[in-house]
Amino acid sequence: MPLIFRPTFFSASTLAMVLFMATAHADGPPQAVLSPNWGLGLGVSTETSPYRGVDTETKALPVLTYENKYVRLFGPSLDLKLPFTAPMSFALRARYSDQGYKASDAAELIDMNERKGGLWLGARADWQLPWAQLGAEWLGDAEDRSGGQQIKLDASRRFQLGGVSLKPHLALIWQDSSYVDYYYGVRAGEARDGRASYVGTSTVNTELGLLVNVPLAQGHSVFMNLSHTVLGSAIKDSPLVERSGVSAVRAAYVYRF
Repeated sequence: MPLIFRPTFFSASTLAMVLFMATAHADGPPQAVLSPNWGLGLGVSTETSPYRGVDTETKALPVLTYENKYVRLFGPSLDLKLPFTAPMSFALRARYSDQGYKASDAAELIDMNERKGGLWLGARADWQLPWAQLGAEWLGDAEDRSGGQQIKLDASRRFQLGGVSLKPHLALIWQDSSYVDYYYGVRAGEARDGRASYVGTSTVNTELGLLVNVPLAQGHSVFMNLSHTVLGSAIKDSPLVERSGVSAVRAAYVYRF
């Protein structure tokens, strides 16, 4: 389980984004942020890969967040806030992802063409209800590497246990056929013994997670996020995939000022 330091917050891990969902989707009616605020810290992430032969990897990376009245930065995502009326909020979203693989990542991927991540653009909407927060997100591949689209529907609720905040969430993530075929398909020229050609179709993944926020002192916090994603059948059926689900444990210390 190698430890890798990433010198930029644009990491394959979505550590900062997931850990700071509380920044992006605060409980209670949305409120305008009048003065800029920054957050700096350091995080560690351990994630399993869906691909055959690719080991679980532990990564250390810096964390950067920023928010003012008009924009919100958290990890690899940047939001441009749109006018809203509580309890609804809206934003245009840009997200960088380096999802994918190289043939050198595992023996099982030898002779596969590289699959690359890139910039995704779309929109996000949140609806704060008395019993939960509901959200919807659409993203499309802005660099047209996969030509794919994703739609995410999620629900979360915050519970307070003394000074500790617990926020479980459930999400359904639809990925279209172009997305699944690009990242999990096998072209005819890539097929080998034990790796048949495969054309991906659209699918739905199910994600369960728990965000824990432990304040230490004024401006200082420790976050932990536990998540497990059950992969859709079109991904599990790929000859490149050996798991029915992937798990992640992410933790970070952050100072906000």
